[in-house]
Amino acid sequence: MVGGYKKIGEGVVGGYKKIETGVVERFEKVTDKCVEKLFARVGEPVEKTKKRLSSSSSDNAKKTEE
Repeated sequence: MVGGYKKIGEGVVGGYKKIETGVVERFEKVTDKCVEKLFARVGEPVEKTKKRLSSSSSDNAKKTEE
């Protein structure tokens, strides 16, 4: 009986992990497209744009703290 519950539990956790991975991957694709269309400079790769935006926002946060 306990072995059956463990199998069910493992199946549920495995299914959840697959769904979670799929959702995160799709979210990242959507985010990349938004960054590419809205914030990237001409010819600028998405990763470089994300770094530029990230450093820009951290600079703004530092200014706000001061």
